[in-house]
Amino acid sequence: MCRPCADAVSAARCGTSGRTAGHTSDSAAQAVGWDGSKINRIENAKAHLPIKDVKPLLEAYGVTDETVVTAMEELARDANKIGWWSNYGDLPETNYKDYIGLEEDAESTRIYLPGLLPGLLQIPHYAREIITATAITRTAGEVSALVEMRKKRQAILTDTSRPGGPLDLWAVVHESTLHYRSATHPSLMREQLRHLLDMADRPNITIQVMPILTTPHPGMVGPFHIVRFPHPWPTVISVETIRGGTFAEGTDDVKVYEAAFERIVAAALPVDDSREKIKSIMEEARS
Repeated sequence: MCRPCADAVSAARCGTSGRTAGHTSDSAAQAVGWDGSKINRIENAKAHLPIKDVKPLLEAYGVTDETVVTAMEELARDANKIGWWSNYGDLPETNYKDYIGLEEDAESTRIYLPGLLPGLLQIPHYAREIITATAITRTAGEVSALVEMRKKRQAILTDTSRPGGPLDLWAVVHESTLHYRSATHPSLMREQLRHLLDMADRPNITIQVMPILTTPHPGMVGPFHIVRFPHPWPTVISVETIRGGTFAEGTDDVKVYEAAFERIVAAALPVDDSREKIKSIMEEARS
């Protein structure tokens, strides 16, 4: 089952949509005549939710809005589709594949990364060096495949055929990441910073720089992504780790991270000043 579908089932059961009073997994299963473990497997994206079971399950939760029911049925139908990342087999971590699936369906994402540039904005040479340094157990061939995957992911930033158009991206990156120097590719960061400036020209992409000299802010705790979907799907938070990331899906979690991102944006340089900062560091990289 796809991650957004699992999240929507969980939200409906718990009442986070504001439409239900809430159910335990056992009470929800009893309402539709299922074994309790089936609900758990669906909510953890370990089992498929048949289209025919969508409406009865939502009715058991008290969700009768036809817009929600139809959208949920469409998502359950889409869950049978095979994503392009499946061609890479078990190479990517499960959480990474889950995140790519989320990203493919999202309408926008908000990212704070203090240690590196977002994968969606990385040029291949930069991506290779970062993956080589962080994917500690990977072979050279696996690193090449992961670089290729990263490049394919970036298509969502320019794909006008997506239902909602290209993904809307707002990224806040730390100034220190712009000073990265490659021992084997001296011009790498000039190329990477030029790419950031080019991407920032796109109407669906906003890039801000968190200056080294700034006030304390929530991003000091670590990196995270806020992934938003069209109504009625719930927002999902991805918290990055060296193993690829974990998901936080509750309404309270979403509120905390969205408030945190607003404070991060306020602490970062404004968009125009961020652009000038990137230009300045790019010029320094020439020397």
